[in-house]
Amino acid sequence: MKVFEGLNAFLWMNPTTNNCNTYLIRGNKNVLIDPGHHHLFGHVLDNLALLSMELEDIDLVIITHGHPDHLEAVRRFFGSSASIALSETEFQFIRQVAPHYGEALGMPSFEPHILLREGDLEIDSVKLQVILAPGHSPGSICLYWAERRSLFTGDVIFNGGIGRTDLPGGNGEQLKNSIRKLAQLDLEYILPGHGEILVGEDQIKANFREIEEFWFGYI
Repeated sequence: MKVFEGLNAFLWMNPTTNNCNTYLIRGNKNVLIDPGHHHLFGHVLDNLALLSMELEDIDLVIITHGHPDHLEAVRRFFGSSASIALSETEFQFIRQVAPHYGEALGMPSFEPHILLREGDLEIDSVKLQVILAPGHSPGSICLYWAERRSLFTGDVIFNGGIGRTDLPGGNGEQLKNSIRKLAQLDLEYILPGHGEILVGEDQIKANFREIEEFWFGYI
């Protein structure tokens, strides 16, 4: 679906199979955020085809965090011209937990081209802010597109929910602090790793309030 000019969302809405939402920033450089599971990557390929695009048209792949349902399909870009970007902290985490996750997490030889730290990330005319947002995983990042008042949240927050903290590296207090930090941003769109997109400043503020009033009691 087209979110606005320059951004498409490939939402995963199958309730019986876990996979993440994938986002495509289109421009002189095309950026794919979270390619998802390897065996479900046809979902992304089909959506690219609807835009008359192919895998070779992707210049940069950004991973919000290292869980298999967000990262695994990155192997489809091995040997391509696309660069792969991942949080430096999350890459260290992946190295620690990869033996427990097996091949799903990214092969012993996996090395991102770009290790992200908190701060500005410029991709041609698109300026993103990398925000370190631990809690769901130690090196989770969110991406803030200030010009578009848009936030890619990975699994930190959803429409009506939050990321789980019971997986390796999860931390409830860190997640609360991350969410409080994100709530201060000027937002019109929340683009989560799962579920529906949130649109509208009032809805987004209400979502943050509901999360703090309800979900914070469980983490």
